[in-house]
Amino acid sequence: MNLAKSADWPQPASWTEICPLEDILPDMGVAALVDGQQVAVFRVGETDQVYALGNHDPFSNADVLSRGILGDIAGTLVVASPVYKQHFALSTGCCVEDDAVSVPVYAVRIVDGVIQVGL
Repeated sequence: MNLAKSADWPQPASWTEICPLEDILPDMGVAALVDGQQVAVFRVGETDQVYALGNHDPFSNADVLSRGILGDIAGTLVVASPVYKQHFALSTGCCVEDDAVSVPVYAVRIVDGVIQVGL
């Protein structure tokens, strides 16, 4: 089981199944609606490493982060917004170019090959 979250975070009260891990192509993202929130779920490479962020890009005011390009900036895994190209760290949601801006980060795990997100 992969949990992409800090050990200090409380466990979510409930988990929502998103899709089988194999349904997300390596280095791609998908958007899912979880408890009324748009969530961008990313798969890093051909691994079981997954991350979940808010799908809303605060710079363009559009729900597009799931369509961003994954990359690495100085050892930090990021997604580049497809609109204005700001980078958000997958682990923290912080914007690389403007540390005063961030997007929500959600608990994510894989159980029996299925990605689950907890809010």
